Amino acid sequence: MSSPPSKQKPRGPGTAASRSKSSRRWLDRHFNDEYVKRAQQEGYRSRAVFKLLEIQEKDRILGPGLRVADLGAAPGGWSQVAVRLVGDKGRVLALDILPMEPVPGVTFIQGDFREEGPLARLREALGNEPLDLVLSDMAPNMSGTAADQPRLVYLCELALDFALRHLRPGGTLVVKIFQGEGFDAYLRALRCHFRQVISRKPRSSRRESRELYLVARDLTAREDPPGLVSG
Repeated sequence: MSSPPSKQKPRGPGTAASRSKSSRRWLDRHFNDEYVKRAQQEGYRSRAVFKLLEIQEKDRILGPGLRVADLGAAPGGWSQVAVRLVGDKGRVLALDILPMEPVPGVTFIQGDFREEGPLARLREALGNEPLDLVLSDMAPNMSGTAADQPRLVYLCELALDFALRHLRPGGTLVVKIFQGEGFDAYLRALRCHFRQVISRKPRSSRRESRELYLVARDLTAREDPPGLVSG
């Protein structure tokens, strides 16, 4: 979910008042948002579930018995959807740097995906079972500066590396990315590893947002082509 505009140090008269107005506008927009209202009514933890549900409607990425990893899972909306659709014979593992209230049937690991410790615990939880699907809704704390894009692309690269290590042949990766620097190279990298890559802009994504979801299906190649994905 989006968060209210971050607070900055006052830079002159009226700054605090302007900040307060901006926060009120964000809150008004948030609580009047149709997807926020629907999430509350339907018992979901965030409006982001409707992005996954729309992708599911179009691409049928989730189904009974699948093994799924949900990266950047907090507050747990995507895990709620995934565990319902994979059923009792499926499995959902979730990871986030933030705490997450338990979701029945979901194994949650708290930690920074960029660090080896949480990844090792996630691999341990996987055991010898390959995954059918990797979901990545990860995003850095947004600063509103040009530095946001490379930080997000880096997380996307980590998600791809994780998928290449743990997806079964024929598996699927769904990853959030922003249009901008690094997007084309990342798209090429996905196309080197998967037979089909589809771009989705869910209706529930905010109109002003640059976010897209790339649905990469049918994993074929595990070797990284040189120069496309950083280590």
